[in-house]
Amino acid sequence: MEKWGWTKGNTRIFREEQQFRQTWIWVLIVITSVIVWSSTIQQILFNHPIGSKPVADSVMIILWIVFGILFPIFFYKLKLTTEVRKNGIYVRFFPLQLKFKRIGFERLKKYEIRKYNPILEYGGWGIRYGLKGKAYNVSGNLGIQMEFKNGKRLLIGSQKPEEFYRGIERCLEGVNRT
Repeated sequence: MEKWGWTKGNTRIFREEQQFRQTWIWVLIVITSVIVWSSTIQQILFNHPIGSKPVADSVMIILWIVFGILFPIFFYKLKLTTEVRKNGIYVRFFPLQLKFKRIGFERLKKYEIRKYNPILEYGGWGIRYGLKGKAYNVSGNLGIQMEFKNGKRLLIGSQKPEEFYRGIERCLEGVNRT
């Protein structure tokens, strides 16, 4: 019986969870949140409007909810999960993707550990598209670069690229990918 993408014999070989924990990102999020919280408190609780043309209180409350509460929670919850299972590579960027995306081994033409530049090659972190294809990345500059039989490319960033690579190798032993 299948539940959550698992079947008997669908053994997990490798699993990695990555989250945005870079100090500089969190400094920006905290500064933004503190500004929004303090502006909201000043305008709503102390009745001291912000600036010469203050926004309406309702707009200030919406900004507080979005940037003071929801945005920091959303960023805290963002998580890239990568798994290598007997029947493929699974990737999910929660909460943007609620279900894992399966990449079947039969689609792979080649794969390798690769050093990359997230900003120059993909325009940053997250689920990104660049000249070298699609990327899932959270931090660092190492990952598994995959090329598929249809010519498309996918890079999955990893803090454990050697283990990730060995997991794929282990699953592909004896598998015909021609």
